[in-house]
Amino acid sequence: MGEIRSAAAVFSTDADSRVRDWNRACERLTGIAASDAEGRHCWEVIAGRDDTGATVCHPGCSTARLAREGRPVGCTELQLRTPLGRRRVDVSIVVLRSNHDTTVLHLLREVDTAVRPPSPGPRPHLTRRQRQVLELLVDGIRVKEIAGRLTLSEATVRNHVRAILRELGAHSQLEAVARARALPLS
Repeated sequence: MGEIRSAAAVFSTDADSRVRDWNRACERLTGIAASDAEGRHCWEVIAGRDDTGATVCHPGCSTARLAREGRPVGCTELQLRTPLGRRRVDVSIVVLRSNHDTTVLHLLREVDTAVRPPSPGPRPHLTRRQRQVLELLVDGIRVKEIAGRLTLSEATVRNHVRAILRELGAHSQLEAVARARALPLS
């Protein structure tokens, strides 16, 4: 896949859940050097736990299995023990599939523990068509394929996506998908 270049903390894993690429932002966030992360299983490196201290990252991880199968997976909040101390992070997962390979990208974002997320406000108002488009985005379907499935032009689908982003207060399709999974949108 090549080197991941992003200001965000991102690492990739292969089909065996081994870390392929651990970018510099991951090093800054966790204090774990790329040389110590790459080649190891992601659960060994991350060793994530939930708020009760129970292990979340482990060899039988259902999130990793679903990602390897190419299924969309939700965001997860984890507690990490790092050389820099404890960190609370949000992990978003993006699955990239080709005919020969599956790459799983893990986007890490430190959660500010002093600020709790606001309680969910009113349910976003989406049209029936916008809900259809959003459901397909959640399933990992690309705009061009959505257009074909719904017999719409790509421009129309992109207009729906922009309206969905506005309504959900999201800045990207990935963020909209994460919010859609967290909200009752049906």
